[in-house]
Amino acid sequence: MTEPVILIVEDDENLSSLLSYNLEKSGFTCCRASSGEDAMLELSRKGADLILLDVMLPGIDGFEVCRRVRQHQLHRDIPIVMLTAKGEEIDRVLGFELGIDDYVVKPFSPRELALRIRAILKRDRRHGGKTAQIIGSGPLEIDLSRHTAQLDGKELVLTMMEFKLLAALLKRKGEAQSREALLSDVWDIDRSINTRTIDTHVTRLREKLGETGRNIRTVRGFGYKFDEGSGHEA
Repeated sequence: MTEPVILIVEDDENLSSLLSYNLEKSGFTCCRASSGEDAMLELSRKGADLILLDVMLPGIDGFEVCRRVRQHQLHRDIPIVMLTAKGEEIDRVLGFELGIDDYVVKPFSPRELALRIRAILKRDRRHGGKTAQIIGSGPLEIDLSRHTAQLDGKELVLTMMEFKLLAALLKRKGEAQSREALLSDVWDIDRSINTRTIDTHVTRLREKLGETGRNIRTVRGFGYKFDEGSGHEA
């Protein structure tokens, strides 16, 4: 089985080398870029299974790299994990708005980073010859086998985590699900990620779903549920 390729985008040579060393020890193949421009060139030449992206880069910053990746037809579905400075909540919020899948705060544990990356990459890629596994509600349909989503017959552009979150909610329509349970279902781990991550993804998902997003209802003090009734609590 081919080792997953991680593109490390980090201008600090020492940190980039350390990341590469630890991730390769954990079973990944790494390639590196020291600027946003180099990262886009590396993606065009070789592609990647996941991008580990620093915010502060020479030239175009990590946010712009994320924006370009998400707008690129070939690269838009590549998971992105952003490296942020401790306490810079605005970086994390903006990152999620641009479509990152997760973030790691510096300084970080190499073991935690490897676990998070492995959890993100653990998704079902079975396509050819499989029967479509479609679930939905009204104009909203998602195909679990092909990892696609449509609203009113038009394709929705969702990050991997947004797709998994929507699938988890639709599979148990009408049932209240705790933030902790959603973290376990969507991120495949039940610790080390703040539950506010769920709130940020829900906000983005509601925006992308438009009026249908009102069906994702907040269960105060607990979590969320997908309810085909109208409206949601803020």
